[in-house]
Formats: sequence, structure tokens, C-alpha cells
Amino acid sequence: MHIDILTVLPGLLESPFQHSMMKRAQDKGLLTIEVHSLRQWAVNEYGQVDDYQYGGGAGMVMMCEPLANAIDALAAKRKYDEIIYLTPDGERLTQSRVNQFSLQQNLLLICGHYKGIDERIRTNYVTREISIGDYVLSGGELPAAILVDAIGRLIPGVLNDETSALTDSFQDNLLSPPVYTRPEDFRGWRVPDILLSGNHKNIDEWRYEEALRRTKERRPDLLND
Repeated sequence: MHIDILTVLPGLLESPFQHSMMKRAQDKGLLTIEVHSLRQWAVNEYGQVDDYQYGGGAGMVMMCEPLANAIDALAAKRKYDEIIYLTPDGERLTQSRVNQFSLQQNLLLICGHYKGIDERIRTNYVTREISIGDYVLSGGELPAAILVDAIGRLIPGVLNDETSALTDSFQDNLLSPPVYTRPEDFRGWRVPDILLSGNHKNIDEWRYEEALRRTKERRPDLLND
């Protein structure tokens, strides 16, 4: 898989992809990530990529020309399955959507900044708008890093045990059940006996019931989807 990221702050994305599973994915040749500074396509020598919004009001807007030129240049190199704009008013990111993205080959992510991007870019270039939650950040760089991490770990060969992803929270619209490791008894807090029984059928049933209970308590909305 290949992911391109357009941003006005490329330095913010240097660290997230240089460690842990994202580094492993790249080292194995399973994932390539290229971060592009939008200022390469600025409208003048000062690196301008934003301007005042029509109609007045506080905040700057990312201009059409730099974005269109950047997208055109990158799209000339490869055909994108999705052009994704990270924005608070987009579709809320879910595990189901991440699963779908992980099956694609080429993605382009656009990091919003200031008051956002000119609506004409959203209308004519963007194929999917994604939000990571109902709150506002200073830019789309951190959401882009989150999205890449969520997608990248699902690429076959990235996780040491690929079945691990199948039992993550939100797969099958359930939260994960409680998990325990050694020692069996820590300060009088014991691991549930069933997990020590060796009866995998009963363990699987217990885990399902615990996942269902936890979901009902903490995220009942998932059971209504």
C-alpha cells in the first residue's frame, strides 16, 4: 500500500511513522508513506497557501490553486482509490471504515488547517471526508497519523499475529473483553479461574459475554448500529 499526505506542517508527521508497527510495515516493504509539503505548490515565493475568506469572518482558508496543483501532480504518478480530507465535519472514523481503507492500494490524505480548505476542492477532488471525533484540533496532521496507523496495522504481515486484529475493540461492533497476564495473583487480585481452565470453548464464550457486557455498559450505541 502507498499513502501520500499533503500538509502545511510536514515536520509534525516525522515521528509517528518512524517507530513500532508503522516502521515495521515500511521496513518490510508492505507500506510506503510520503509526506509532501503543500508549500511546494505555493502561489508565490513567500510560500503562501492560504487567504482571507470571502464574506468576511475570522480565520484563513487554504487556497484552491496550491491544493489543486498538488493533487494533480501526485495523481499523475498513481491512481488513488480515495482522496481523503481530514476535517472535524467529516464522517466519524470507525473500525469498519478503516477495514475498507486497508484493502485499498493508493490513498491521498489532505490535512486541513486554518478554517479548512476551499469548498471547491472538497467538491471536485475529495472522495471521502473523515473526522476522528467531535472536537477540533489545530490541523489534520494528528488525525492523518491516527488514520495511517489504524490502516497500516491491518495490512497482512504487519502484525506478528494477524488474528490479533480480529479480536480488537469495534470488530463486530463490540468492545474487547478484559485481558490478564502473569502473575495469577497480584496483591490479592486474581485472574478469573475460567482463563486458567484450559477449556477454550468456555473461554471463548466467557470472552464474548464479557465483551457484550462491557459494550452494553460503556458503548450501548454500538449495539444499535
